[in-house]
Amino acid sequence: MIRRSFRSARCAGAVAILAFAAQGAWLPQAQAAEPATAPPAEPAADTAVDEIVVTSYGRSLQAAAALKRSADYGLDAVNAEDIGKFPTRNAAEALQLVTGVTIDRQRGAGLYVSVRGLGPQFQYVELNGRSIAVNELIENGGAKGRQFRFEVLPSELISQIEVIKTPTADMDEGALGGNINIKTFKPLTLGDKRAFSIRETYNDVRKKADPSASGLVSWTNADQTVGLLASGLYDERHVRNDRLYQVGWNLDKFKSVLGDGFYTPSRTRPTIETEHRKLYSGAVTGQWRPNDDFQTDVDLLVTRLDVDYDEFGLDIYPDDSTFQKPAFVAGSQKTVGDTVVGGTINNVRWMASRETSLNRHDLTAFGLKQAWTPGDWTFNAEYAVSRARSYHPDGEATKRNRLAFFGPLTYDFSRGYKAIPQLTTTVDYTNPANFVGQAFDYTWKDSRDNDETFRLDGARTFDGWLSKIAFGAERHEMKRDYRRRDWVLTNDLNVPVSTLGPAFYETLPYKNFLSDFDGATPRNWVTPTTTAFYNSLYTPAVAAQPVSAADARNSFVVDQKITSGYVRADFRFDAVVPISGNVGVRYARTEQVASGTLTSTDLNNNPVLTPVSYPQDYGDWLPSFNLKAELRSDLIARFAASRVINRPNITDSAPRISVSRDSPNASGGNPALKPFLADQLDASLEWYPAPTTALTGAVFWKKMDDYITQQNTTIQVPGRGDILLSTSVNGGDAKLTGAELAYNQSLAFLPGPFDGLGVQASLTVVDSKASYFAGNRAIKDDLIGLSKTSYNLVGYYEKGPLAARLGWFWRSRYLSGTGSTTTSQSYVDAYGSLDGSVSYNLTQNYALTLEGSNLTDEIRYIYGKSKDQPMEIYHWGRTVSLTLRGKF
Repeated sequence: MIRRSFRSARCAGAVAILAFAAQGAWLPQAQAAEPATAPPAEPAADTAVDEIVVTSYGRSLQAAAALKRSADYGLDAVNAEDIGKFPTRNAAEALQLVTGVTIDRQRGAGLYVSVRGLGPQFQYVELNGRSIAVNELIENGGAKGRQFRFEVLPSELISQIEVIKTPTADMDEGALGGNINIKTFKPLTLGDKRAFSIRETYNDVRKKADPSASGLVSWTNADQTVGLLASGLYDERHVRNDRLYQVGWNLDKFKSVLGDGFYTPSRTRPTIETEHRKLYSGAVTGQWRPNDDFQTDVDLLVTRLDVDYDEFGLDIYPDDSTFQKPAFVAGSQKTVGDTVVGGTINNVRWMASRETSLNRHDLTAFGLKQAWTPGDWTFNAEYAVSRARSYHPDGEATKRNRLAFFGPLTYDFSRGYKAIPQLTTTVDYTNPANFVGQAFDYTWKDSRDNDETFRLDGARTFDGWLSKIAFGAERHEMKRDYRRRDWVLTNDLNVPVSTLGPAFYETLPYKNFLSDFDGATPRNWVTPTTTAFYNSLYTPAVAAQPVSAADARNSFVVDQKITSGYVRADFRFDAVVPISGNVGVRYARTEQVASGTLTSTDLNNNPVLTPVSYPQDYGDWLPSFNLKAELRSDLIARFAASRVINRPNITDSAPRISVSRDSPNASGGNPALKPFLADQLDASLEWYPAPTTALTGAVFWKKMDDYITQQNTTIQVPGRGDILLSTSVNGGDAKLTGAELAYNQSLAFLPGPFDGLGVQASLTVVDSKASYFAGNRAIKDDLIGLSKTSYNLVGYYEKGPLAARLGWFWRSRYLSGTGSTTTSQSYVDAYGSLDGSVSYNLTQNYALTLEGSNLTDEIRYIYGKSKDQPMEIYHWGRTVSLTLRGKF
């Protein structure tokens, strides 16, 4: 494979304003850690800045270490200086700096976060300490319901992110991995500040420069009793991802020819995915503190992300008998173990596809907090409401335009999972005369999440060994309303393209598909146009058709109401060494109603739609204990124990069935699902030999009950026949044992000019013991999204006006899909990303920064149950940006 040469960014000017998180070297950083209950009044802005000003990346690491050191529980943090001075576009990419955190990228952008080996659905995400609604993926209909999409929170609006790994009783329940609290800037902390930035970004696969602009204005009155802050951002990005993927390896598909126990490839697809992304985001914060005992905070965040998606694919179906029955040619097979890595299959459908959609993600989050601290008492009342909606604007839903021919497929995957498979046929797929029309699909999706919380907290401090008693109650309601409609229009089925006319097809508008790879696979093919099928088939009469049975059974509402209360006791005393900590218990009662539609047929074979609702309620006692021992002034030991809960993904609890258009498979929900429950232990040792140095380590253990896995059942679907339904069930157990190690140090003791060097590193190792099933296949010791090893290594240099950083972020392979009774599991191969930046202070108020991500042009690979089953090559390339920042 020839590595792609590095291409520098083409940068153009754009007028803009920048949020303060990207302030680089001049940012007065981050608020000190807030107590879990109502905080005391903030100090005046000038005092706060003097105490916690951060003027370099090394100082920001020092501030994060101080926060970790002073906390009453196990946490790690990343500060705005880290975010602003590293190539991060959103909160997920910022969090990869945190020990034990790995991220999932979609087309190069950070999207989901995993903590200590547990996948995105096991994290609980808060904004300024409040629950926040979830935006869903509607591009291809995928939906989860617990996995927060961090792309809607730009890093420029964030001051600090905490990852809490050992919870206390007053913290919202819902995380097996970590409680992630994202904090935005506050005016009474910043004081009077103005900041702006302009950025131009270039990707060497898409070969297009994009602008970004953001800014912040913070104001306080003369006596520091009132503060207002406003920030805004516009970010544009063009993305191209070259992808050759295969859906999975089928077991016993051609056993009449091959015999029992052999895997053959399923749908394989060369694909070019493009996106034009536009993110608009704004935040307003107001604070009123008339005296030291009374403070009111109001926050509003609004974001809109528009993703204009355009995908070009050539689907090859050796496993689909919908139109013709594929036949394996006896004697052509090439076998490695139980995998038929090569052979010839006749009557294979080759389908040129074009999928377009405008996917809109809106998020509005409002919070109101009132703190009152009379004497030894603290009271806090808080209200939060957020609304997230992921949908298609009118006329911009998913259009799947398709042309096809039938011919033989000769394939060869024997070169390994890091090479392109050989995919050839005797039919010319660049000639439109060989294609006929296929069914046109138009799919509309609308996912709405509401999240509303009202909370009351109280606390009383004491002078003795019992230093505080805290108590509180909370009412939390989450609701998911998901609607989907599919129109499958077959008017042009089997009509020759020559009859349809040239308005229905075009040549592929992109060249050099996976050009770094050699091999005989399709690189150019006929592609449908974006609107010809839509304009001719999706008429007003079609649009006005009533909801079909399939639409009804694929839509649902899940309403979840959680009532919780807690009591927490803090203690502090001197034994052999100073001891402090907390012990408490939280009770959470969950009332859930999952509603949907069951479909059947009457005696005349007409569809019958029956609304159904499934109530479920359960209560859980969740004790927690945190102990901190100050062994020396520079050495701290901690121990923690807790029982935690993680509720199922909302879509897994919904009474729904979604049938695949292109294969005899379906997915469905199970309203009887129980939550994950886990017992966890954590022990750590933290050494702070100097203000600029920290060496910390932790070991942890988690035991999960009622582990949720997949069950396969064959069902009958009218018009489709036998369909393999995959649904979630409780079954099996899982245990995690792991260790973390983190180190950061400024090397200021070195002689000049090397005294500007510094290093930051972390390592996480996790071992899992698990036993569960995917259909009737046993899965052992693998959990979805769990990398057994991950590490980060960052070197930095800061001297005078020059600052530079270079970081390598790596994770080992992880299970990405469990498969089913008839398909193998899948794994994402080990992956690393080299990210870096160079910044120069032009003046005291202006700086220029060059940033880059994936500088070594790494490629993501996926394979099946062994590396003899290649599944995906995924290439999005390098991204570089040039940014001008200023502050006043």
